[in-house]
Amino acid sequence: MGWSTAWRIARRDLNARFRGLRLLLVCLFLGTGALAAIGTLTAAIERELEANGRQFLGGDLQIELWQRGLNEEESAALAEYGTVSAGTRLQAMARYGEQAAPIELKAIDGAYPLYGELVLEDGRSVGQPEAGEAWLSPGAAERLGVSVGETIAIGTETVTVGGLIADEPDRLGEGFQLGPTIIVADDLPQRAGLIAPGSMYESKTRVRFDTLQNAEDVREDIEERFPESGFDIDTADRAAPGTDRFIDRMSEFLTLVGLAALVIAGIGIGGGVTSYLDARRQGIATLKILGATSRDIARIYALQIAAAAVAGSIAGIVAGIAIVPLLATALEGLLPVSTGFVVAPGPLLLALAYGLLVALVFAAPPLLRARNFPAMALMRARVAPLARDRVALLVVGGGLAAIVALALLTAEQPLLSGGFLAGAAVLLGLLALLGWGIRKLAAALPRPKDPIARNALANLHRPGSSTGALVTALGFGLSAFVLLAAVQSAIDGNIESRVPQQAPDYFVLDIPRDRIAEFETLIEDADPQADWRTVPALRGSVLAFGPEGAMTRTSELEDIPDGAWALRGERGLTYADNVPEGNSITSGEWWGPMYAGEPLVSVDEEFAEAAGLEIGDMLTFGVLGVEKQARIANLRRIDWESMGFNYVFVLSPNALADVPHNLAATIELSEGKPTGPLLQSLVASFPSASVIEVGGVLGQARTILEQVGLATLAAASVAVLAGLAVLLGAIAAARAARTYDTVVMRVLGADRRQILAMQLIEYVALAGALAIVALAVGSFAGWLVVTQLFEFDWLPDWGEVMAVLGLGLGIVLAFALGASLPLLRAKPAQALRAL
Repeated sequence: MGWSTAWRIARRDLNARFRGLRLLLVCLFLGTGALAAIGTLTAAIERELEANGRQFLGGDLQIELWQRGLNEEESAALAEYGTVSAGTRLQAMARYGEQAAPIELKAIDGAYPLYGELVLEDGRSVGQPEAGEAWLSPGAAERLGVSVGETIAIGTETVTVGGLIADEPDRLGEGFQLGPTIIVADDLPQRAGLIAPGSMYESKTRVRFDTLQNAEDVREDIEERFPESGFDIDTADRAAPGTDRFIDRMSEFLTLVGLAALVIAGIGIGGGVTSYLDARRQGIATLKILGATSRDIARIYALQIAAAAVAGSIAGIVAGIAIVPLLATALEGLLPVSTGFVVAPGPLLLALAYGLLVALVFAAPPLLRARNFPAMALMRARVAPLARDRVALLVVGGGLAAIVALALLTAEQPLLSGGFLAGAAVLLGLLALLGWGIRKLAAALPRPKDPIARNALANLHRPGSSTGALVTALGFGLSAFVLLAAVQSAIDGNIESRVPQQAPDYFVLDIPRDRIAEFETLIEDADPQADWRTVPALRGSVLAFGPEGAMTRTSELEDIPDGAWALRGERGLTYADNVPEGNSITSGEWWGPMYAGEPLVSVDEEFAEAAGLEIGDMLTFGVLGVEKQARIANLRRIDWESMGFNYVFVLSPNALADVPHNLAATIELSEGKPTGPLLQSLVASFPSASVIEVGGVLGQARTILEQVGLATLAAASVAVLAGLAVLLGAIAAARAARTYDTVVMRVLGADRRQILAMQLIEYVALAGALAIVALAVGSFAGWLVVTQLFEFDWLPDWGEVMAVLGLGLGIVLAFALGASLPLLRAKPAQALRAL
């Protein structure tokens, strides 16, 4: 029999609605759909960053510095490559009448923007505002209650609102902001008294290349020419480093979700194909009696399964493309992705390859077993289950090897994907072992006197029992429920539980050191019970680190070690006589008050471990263009949840004594005290300082975390749906296998109540045993996702987790009883003739 004849027979037997193969379709639909959506979303984001990277960055290359701009030599070197645009970014306060609001002040020069357009709501494309004019974001105008044409005060200057910003081309590259944006001319911060020696501001200098240049070569050349400058240099291919890191985290999580859906789908496919071929055992036997060879049987049913697999995979790919705009909408404002449809051939072909490989791997064993068995054995399959086929083991092994190779070769994090696949294999092995153990235990237990309980116990270990398939399906399904609840409630816990309870009311930046007494008096007058804390505030970058005499230059590092993020760019620096509040020394000793010896530094222990630093090693900092070297005296544990001033690096006072700087402060008012009067006093007395209302910052953080939670919920739901599909398939397969038993029991006098009671006892026993396993597995997987991928605190709501697990158990039992109802309607005569 050739392939054309096999296809003719397969097509005639194949139902137009794929009856019998619907579980295979559903599982492949979910698995390939998840992978297609994940791949397409990631590709869309990467495409957006690649296409608009120069616009997001504001140039081909950008140099960031804190508390100073480029000097003449540095500016001249940058101008050799093309057109230069310089500006500053700083936190400030804007005032209108009695209203005051913290803002992000963005001062730009006449060359801005080098790429893209700055567009106002009235349709004008503009650049640098005229002297005495400002462009306001809609948020800033709303906070202040101003309209176009009215005047506002910034520092010691007043400016007119010249227009509202509709599109700021480099907004994504600016990163997280502590207030709405106001754009002014580059000389305004200086005139308004906001920039002075020691002020906390950031300069950003961009360049648009005149000729085709390799940005990485330019970056390396600048770093070689100015090795001590402490430049933080970004290129257009990494226009938004924070966004890149977030995308990497989300991509890793979504990849795990896709692989989980894939593994679960494979289980469902195996069960679905087994049920399908089991229902057609008489047809297979008849074909063999009429002369069909084992090869013919394999061709006919392989073609049917392949047709269903292709249909399910293509439907999943279409659904994956369709769902990306919904995910993009959920992540709007957080990630650079358009909300339209995106077709990315690479990820879609990869999803299709995964789907077909999974179908091959999990469909091969039942197909090959049916192919090689004699016709009479096929007819007796209900009571004489088919044996294992060695060829099936080879096919499955080869297919699994192909899936693993494909996953590792295409993964951004091969170790992560490989570890997950290994973990899934271990979980499958444990569930298989658990299924075997349940069967053995059921067989060894004394037989209950109650006939219903006795038959329910026998169903767990009798020949042809579906206990193994049910344990696998229930284990994965219930684990998915627990994982989803743990991740979602942990994100909610990070949003609601810790941050709001421990946050101060205000952060205040750029307080002149010679006016600290006046500052404290204002607070005491507003609220005698208020708590405040002031710290010196500087910025600097780590230029070199390591043992004395063998230090490593950070500019020479190709990659920053995980956890050593403080080596990247400029970071906050401070000094103190005593151990900062909320910190504890874990090793070494503090220098104490009035220290005058060798400059010392205290380092966060987690950073030190990631960077390979020990007590006695040296750190070289670049501060305002000057090198400062200090020896590590001790390591600290920092309570990052305190929402106060937490610094990775705290130096001895003599290390930074000659560096111009101001102070920063946190203020916490007594409970019930209104915040408005103090805010007005601070703004009026310290116009050059920036008062940041923590409530607004927390609101932004809450919005971002809620968006992450929504995307997580949508992605993890795919795995839950796949688990439910597999669970339904396993229950349906068990129902088909028990039709004969149920009919015989009914003929012998069992009523409907007794049959339902047997089903319920069996599933309660299985689900109860697996609930404990699912709680452990799902919680561990949730902990990995929350703490290792998202780097959040592990704060699940265990009441919610248990409630969701209980819901899952209820769904299992409802499905089991629902699947048992058709057994009660089966006509004994018809069912016995069919067997």
